[in-house]
Amino acid sequence: MLRQGLTGWTRRRLALWLAVFFIALAIPTAILINQAYHQLKYESFHQYRLLAEDLSKQIDRQLQAIIATESARSFTDYSFLNIAGDAKVNFVQRSPLSAFPVQSALPGIIGYFQIDAQGHFSSPLLPQDTATALAYGVSKQELQRREGLQTRLQHILSENHLVQTPRAYAVSPSPPTRRTLQDTTRNKLATSDAISSAPTSPAPAPAIAPAQVQQGFDQLREAERQAVKKQKKLPNTLGRIEELKLNSPYAAKSAGNAPGTKKAEQTDKRLLRKERSVLPEPALRAGKAASQKSKRDRGQDVRVHIFESQVDAFEISLLDSGQFVLYRKVWRDGQRYIQGALIDPAPLFHNLIESAFRETALSQMSNIAIAYRGNVFTAFSGKGAQRYLSSTEQLQGALLTQTRLSAPWSDLELIFSVNQLPPGPGSNVLAWVAFSLIIVLCGGFYLMYRLGVRQLELTRQQQDFVSAVSHELKTPLTSIRMYGEILREGWADEDKKRSYYDYIYAESERLSRLIGNVLQLARMTRHDLQAECRPCRVSELLDNIRSKVSSQIEHAGFGLNLQCDEDIQASAIHADVDFFTQIIINLVDNALKFAARAENKTIDIGCQRQRDHIVFSVRDYGPGIPKDQLRKVFKLFYRASNELTRETVGTGIGLALVQQLATAMQAQVDVINRQPGVEFQVSYPVLHKE
Repeated sequence: MLRQGLTGWTRRRLALWLAVFFIALAIPTAILINQAYHQLKYESFHQYRLLAEDLSKQIDRQLQAIIATESARSFTDYSFLNIAGDAKVNFVQRSPLSAFPVQSALPGIIGYFQIDAQGHFSSPLLPQDTATALAYGVSKQELQRREGLQTRLQHILSENHLVQTPRAYAVSPSPPTRRTLQDTTRNKLATSDAISSAPTSPAPAPAIAPAQVQQGFDQLREAERQAVKKQKKLPNTLGRIEELKLNSPYAAKSAGNAPGTKKAEQTDKRLLRKERSVLPEPALRAGKAASQKSKRDRGQDVRVHIFESQVDAFEISLLDSGQFVLYRKVWRDGQRYIQGALIDPAPLFHNLIESAFRETALSQMSNIAIAYRGNVFTAFSGKGAQRYLSSTEQLQGALLTQTRLSAPWSDLELIFSVNQLPPGPGSNVLAWVAFSLIIVLCGGFYLMYRLGVRQLELTRQQQDFVSAVSHELKTPLTSIRMYGEILREGWADEDKKRSYYDYIYAESERLSRLIGNVLQLARMTRHDLQAECRPCRVSELLDNIRSKVSSQIEHAGFGLNLQCDEDIQASAIHADVDFFTQIIINLVDNALKFAARAENKTIDIGCQRQRDHIVFSVRDYGPGIPKDQLRKVFKLFYRASNELTRETVGTGIGLALVQQLATAMQAQVDVINRQPGVEFQVSYPVLHKE
């Protein structure tokens, strides 16, 4: 019990040290794998962030190219008619912005407009005299559609308090005083800076004063700045950027380094360019439209205005009605004009931003939100069938990048958030490496534990073997010495001397068997166990067995039952006689030990034919072997764990030697539980039969 307790404590100690060693290796390995995984994740994140930044730059360049095209438009393009080419040629044509439907490289354009210094609204869709439009090839149906679009433009601006209502100045203009082309040319040559007065259309007192109309555009951006300071949430938006709850484990906001910074906003206010423009005077009366067209065709008596204007850069603001207004200030004759266009945000974002977003790999793993002055205007998702996101909860995730566009779009921000970050190119390799390391560590430490346990068991078994051998040697030597002294001193009677001699002989045989087993064990451990097999008859082997074990069985108080059919005795097998004899002796010795308390003290030795094999068997009528230990009894130093084996002296090498000796002769050993007892079988191939 003490030895078993020590063995259990030693196992626990081994398991503890191996666990500590395993943890000492597993923790750094896990940290390294985790760091490698985060590095791969960062590289993947960084790769997609660069992709998002490139997409933002692409969208920004496209918008800047469109704004450059719009900025290049002349002051006169916002009129229905203008002079083409040299003013002396007197060739009057329709303005490029007078096309219908409205054509522009900027998606979502509703229409262009102009507001003069008096606050009067006009559009290149229609001239001041609608009859002139009919003279220039505009049909009545198209004219009605043009008037409807112009009314819509004016209505949007008026409801945002940027122009007067249409009823405020819907009156017919009176003819002003004009200059002829010759007078204008002569004044221009004399002063090299002849600027005529702008055509005016007197009207009744407007609902909004002209100064207030101009101031409305001045106050647009100031009102937006105040809304930003107050973090005011605009109607019809998804919420504030702060409500998105985007975490940024890797990404840093790039808005401060983007093109649309304060420096760009300052550039908006600078003078863009100066230009010299020419405009034809409008028809004096509507009834003269046909004669005006004939004069234009002949190039005669066409009155024009030559003037110089200063054009500011474009600005953009979001109206309360939900449209963007793109406008610029133009200075002419000391008076300020407002020129620009109304833009529908939905087509603008869809054609320029969403379409570009869905063409990239970003649409598979991220959302894009478009914010204006801190308010999330709209958002797109490329994941699943849902194209538009309707709440800030659907935008929660990791911030990929946040980019502000260049002026005049500097209030627009593109916010990319990650839904599901795809694994990096080395993630699969890292996963397999991690899996392999886990298998190697767990398997290795399990094998080390099993090896350590086996070594502990082997050490214990060797200690038991040494103790058993010492006992096995000491007991017969003591008996031999005792009976030898009795015989030497002459203390034994004549009738007892024979029994003493027989006992000394039996004990010496026992010592010989033990020493033979130990020597065989030594050869087995040195892999020096070689059988010298030859053809042997079964009858010869049985006779040899009877002479070797009969005295041993009889001395132990057992009976021998040797059975074998005559036809089997004539068969021959290939065997080493010494090895075969030692196998049977060890099996008989094992049976005598473990069947010592059996009621039936008989040892059965037999042989039988099974197909092409001769099977030799040794059976006792003892307690047998537990089923879970049947295959373990052939292990070196192993002894079955039961009450009987604890009281039975043995070395634990007998059955192991049986297994090794049989294998050396290419024979097979098996053990079968009987009722009662146990039977060991040794099977040899048949060579021939006489």
